[in-house]
Amino acid sequence: MSLLCPTRPAGDDGRVIDHVSVQCADAAASAAFYDAVLAPLGGTRVMDFGEVIGFGVAPSPDFWIGPRSTGDGFRESHIAFTAPSRDAVDAFFAAAVAAGAEVLHEPRIWPEYHATYYGGFVRDPDGNNVEAVCHAPE
Repeated sequence: MSLLCPTRPAGDDGRVIDHVSVQCADAAASAAFYDAVLAPLGGTRVMDFGEVIGFGVAPSPDFWIGPRSTGDGFRESHIAFTAPSRDAVDAFFAAAVAAGAEVLHEPRIWPEYHATYYGGFVRDPDGNNVEAVCHAPE
C-alpha cells in the first residue's frame, strides 16, 4: 500500500504521478491557460474551489493550481502531461502558443530519452516548464 494513499497500492494504475500542485501568481490567468492547453489532451476542470482548481480526467483530478501562498520569489516546476498521440502533443503546443506561452522546445522526437519520446515544451503564465509527451510510436 502507498503511504500517501493507504487504500490503493502504489503504482496500481500505471501512473508515476498521483497529483501535482503549483502555486500561481494569477490563478485566473493560469486557469484559463490550463483550460486551453489540457483540452487537446482530454483534461478538464474536475474540481473547482474558486482559486483552487483540480484538473484531470473525471473523477480524479491529478493536477492542481492555486494562488501563491508560500515562499518568496519564484520556484520553477516541470510538469509533463501524458498525451494519447503525437497529434495531441501538437494540439497542446498550438493551444499553448495561442494562449501566449513562451516556446521552450517545439514538438519533436527526443531520442536521448527514448526512440519514440515525442514532446513539446512551453512556459506557463508563471514561468513553469510545461510539457506534453507521447511515448507511443507514430
